[in-house]
Amino acid sequence: MPANTEILIVEDDRSMAAVYRGYLTGLDYNVQHVETGNAALQALDRGGFDGILLDLSLPDMNGLDILKRVSDEELPLEVIVTTGDCSMNTAIEAMRLGARDYLVKPFNKDRLLTTLKNCFESQSLQRIVETYREEIDRHQFCGFIGSSLAMQRVYQVIDSAASSQATVFITGESGTGKEVCAEAIHQRSERAKAPFIALNCGAIPKDLIESEIFGHVKGAFTGAVSDRDGAARAAQGGTLFLDEICEMELSLQSKLLRFLQTGTLQKVGSDRTEKVDVRILCASNKDPMAEVQAGHFREDLYYRLHVLPIHLPPLRERDNDVVEIARNFLEQYANEEKKGFKCFDPETELLLSNYNWPGNVRQLQNVVRNIVVLNKGETVTSCMLPAPLDSYSVQPLNRSISSPAAAQYNAPVQPAAYVEPAYTPPVATPPTGGQLHQPSFPNTQPHENTDRLETLIRPIAELEREAIERAIDLCGGNIPTAAHYLQISAATIYRKRNSWKER
Repeated sequence: MPANTEILIVEDDRSMAAVYRGYLTGLDYNVQHVETGNAALQALDRGGFDGILLDLSLPDMNGLDILKRVSDEELPLEVIVTTGDCSMNTAIEAMRLGARDYLVKPFNKDRLLTTLKNCFESQSLQRIVETYREEIDRHQFCGFIGSSLAMQRVYQVIDSAASSQATVFITGESGTGKEVCAEAIHQRSERAKAPFIALNCGAIPKDLIESEIFGHVKGAFTGAVSDRDGAARAAQGGTLFLDEICEMELSLQSKLLRFLQTGTLQKVGSDRTEKVDVRILCASNKDPMAEVQAGHFREDLYYRLHVLPIHLPPLRERDNDVVEIARNFLEQYANEEKKGFKCFDPETELLLSNYNWPGNVRQLQNVVRNIVVLNKGETVTSCMLPAPLDSYSVQPLNRSISSPAAAQYNAPVQPAAYVEPAYTPPVATPPTGGQLHQPSFPNTQPHENTDRLETLIRPIAELEREAIERAIDLCGGNIPTAAHYLQISAATIYRKRNSWKER
């Protein structure tokens, strides 16, 4: 319970109110008393209360009306109803309207204090749950869909970066949502009401990109028939997002660096500088440091831009987000195309969740739209999947992967909900003939065969590690796949590998 908890007592009987005040004296409660319903509503309008001790029988109105006001406005406070009427219908109605508890007069000090304690502990737990849902277990976030741990980390970084004025460098494969990330940063920043201007540096001809960013004056080049503001001026007060910035020419990179350092721009063909207030966000599907080392990107510009890095994980590393995103797209496109699709069948969801998705979310989006446009029905089945998923299948457990192409399209399946069984140590492969060799040492004492036993009998921990590492190698380093074949959870493998590193 927080210190100095604010309690509003709504009670028309002054002697009863004095008793309640006496019960709470000397404890961490600040108490205010009103005698009528109108006075209670006025006190609620001023706000600041954590809880109400509400009498239902007031001279000017029914206390349930006050309770309904609290419920309708979703006020963040706990309501404990007090009344001399112990009617069950009254209690049910009060609880339906959001009362946390119900006290029948008369009640003693212990009953009141216990009820208040329970209410505020419940309130605290509810706030923790809401915080978890809003900040830790978010299924949607500013255009993103997905609740995987990888994306929860991205959401937290976006929240932190949004309040800053520092430049943000977003990296990730094509189709992972870099522009969505940039827009999310803008929308959660203080610049949200100002423009968000996105420019794809890789899609603009090299001889026009300077004009697109900084603008030009009339006659600056052939076709410049009038003065024109560039993206930097258009984003005044807001955010300028430069996508695929590693595609920018080195000569223009120096001008961009000067713009970042001085906050001034110079239009093409002009000798006048202009001051602008713009926050820069940039993105690339390449490794920017590798581009620096290759001589394609200025090192000083890299360090000027790479202040707050955000890496977007590929879809194949986002656990069950594939199905969440696919269901969202299915609902969206079914509404747009006026189709009756409502869900995917289990087999199709299994195929979607195990496919590698080299094109990431953009590819998944196109696949779902293709399905909706070209098919009819309520349930999406595997036969509706377009290429290359129409030839994709989930590998049976004992089938070997014969080629790199097959390895890409035939990843084994990890069950959606899996309970790890008790560990069973691997059994050594029997020699030819199918019989396990049973060593025997007739007429010898155990200490005489110590060396031989150490050779023949290996510790379970050693066999376990060997089996796990061999499975990971056979699965091309894919730990979830290896865990599936070993019939243990991937978390167990990660935990064991960490313990091996510590030894």
